[in-house]
Amino acid sequence: MIKVLIVDDSAIVRKIFTEQLSKARDIEVVGAAPDPYVARDMILKLSPDVLTLDIEMPRMDGITFLKKIMGHHPLPVIIVSSLTPKGSTMALEALDCGAVEVLAKPGGSYSVGEMGAQLADKIRAASKVRVMKRLPAEAGPMAARKGAITQTTNKVIAIGSSTGGTEALKDILTRLPADAPGIVIAQHMPANFTKAFADRINGLCRIHVKEGQENDSVVPGMCLIAPGNFHMLLHRSGARYFVQIKTGPMVHHQRPAVDVLFKSVAKYAGANAIGVVLTGMGSDGAEGIKIMKEAGAKTMAQDEASCIVFGMPKEAIKTGCVDKVVSLRNMPQSIMDML
Repeated sequence: MIKVLIVDDSAIVRKIFTEQLSKARDIEVVGAAPDPYVARDMILKLSPDVLTLDIEMPRMDGITFLKKIMGHHPLPVIIVSSLTPKGSTMALEALDCGAVEVLAKPGGSYSVGEMGAQLADKIRAASKVRVMKRLPAEAGPMAARKGAITQTTNKVIAIGSSTGGTEALKDILTRLPADAPGIVIAQHMPANFTKAFADRINGLCRIHVKEGQENDSVVPGMCLIAPGNFHMLLHRSGARYFVQIKTGPMVHHQRPAVDVLFKSVAKYAGANAIGVVLTGMGSDGAEGIKIMKEAGAKTMAQDEASCIVFGMPKEAIKTGCVDKVVSLRNMPQSIMDML
């Protein structure tokens, strides 16, 4: 049984979370705190396995409380935040400070029912995370000037990730050269957070990183991240690769879904593509990586030791269609070697 403590100043959110999670047989809500001061005492008394944490709260904000938790009593933390630019930026700061996931508050891009299923899945994934004390994030290679972007490309790198993926993506993207092939990414993340995440990573990288928009070109030196609550698909017209942004049903309870992106990459890039599956819970990406491999693409998955959750890479590897299993540390060089 996974013990969960909910920390949120909204009584409505606490009630919804408790009701939704009570439907899961493997999850027990052991308490709900209205602010960090009450939560501190409940953590010591109840020893929860996972904490859900709001950011904007009275008396002490969630970021400050998270830093205290990670410094004195580390445990897996899932951030819940409103879908505002301010909330998104603060949620990404929380990920830098050690939180393992981000969830949109009810009333955002999720219905209450969808939110319950998402939250339960994220709690299960978070309960398996090995949490350690965090040092302050180091600055990325901002000093390296971004290279000029050309207008055509022959190669495409497609990456899929979920739980723990924001930190894994940051580690990879900040170490790629300015002339790296065009990159398309499906990271499981709510609407609005993807733009804040892309903007933050862009300031650390040699390549240009942005949230994907309809008809954006996929060119060397450019990375497009699928917008939250939308699927992103690769297309091609002549020598030009570009993306389409679409709604549609969730796949593996996700939108954007890795399989949707990977299947489009297999169709339009084929042997000119590299598919990479990173840390995450579930099986999203496994079917897509198989189809990419059958289309002639080279494929790669993150190894268990460096994953926050070895779910998605494990399922991809089980297909027998992954060429290399690589540690996160070696991933950037391995991608460039595959080219």
